[in-house]
Amino acid sequence: MANKVQKTAEEALAGLLFDGMTIMAGGFGLCGIPENLIAAIRASGVKDLTVVSNNCGVDDFGLGVLLAGGQIRKMISSYVGENKLFAELYLSGKLELEFNPQGTLAERIRAGGAGIPAFFTKTGVGTLVAEGKEVRVFDGEEYVMERGLTADLSIVKAWRGDAEGNLVYRRTARNFNPMMATAGKVTVAEVEELVEVGSIDPDHIHTPGIYVDRLLKGPAFEKRIEQLTVRKRELQTAGAGDEV
Repeated sequence: MANKVQKTAEEALAGLLFDGMTIMAGGFGLCGIPENLIAAIRASGVKDLTVVSNNCGVDDFGLGVLLAGGQIRKMISSYVGENKLFAELYLSGKLELEFNPQGTLAERIRAGGAGIPAFFTKTGVGTLVAEGKEVRVFDGEEYVMERGLTADLSIVKAWRGDAEGNLVYRRTARNFNPMMATAGKVTVAEVEELVEVGSIDPDHIHTPGIYVDRLLKGPAFEKRIEQLTVRKRELQTAGAGDEV
């Protein structure tokens, strides 16, 4: 078995980055994003990138740092609401954007990883989403054709992994990371916990190691929250005879 474990994000990406490449970056909002790998891509200076991701981070964190560095040429996304720079670059014509309904984006990635070149969906029929795409009728209903997506490199983030590359994601981090791990020509993962081979119950593995080429234990994770919403907890005083 090839040694997949790398010491640093820079080592994990060595020889994989080139100008004009397509990168898939997992996560949902700022949850479950490969923070350390994104930072290494920023430091590498690689440019003219096409990035496939649900969103583009925020202005100073996540994929937003690649935007700020002028490294991204095109985004294939479904949500842009938390990044002012994203909107400014797009509206000024400095950034290409291929906008997708969120479920369609997820299915395009899953299809690409499964070797399915295209599929038909009702989502987007009769809207701007369907412009320039083939529309076909099945059982009396119109469906628009969407192409599967693949990438030169997929970067994903998992909660736990072993040296064979078997990965376990935690909660919201299961959005986009598992399907992107299958759709890259090369997949690099960063994990919070690196455990012994065999210590992960096979039934708990979300991404089998066959899909993962390299991985590293992330040295630190900031784990920012985009919108923090909290509700004050009401304190109740127990009265006589009440169960506590």
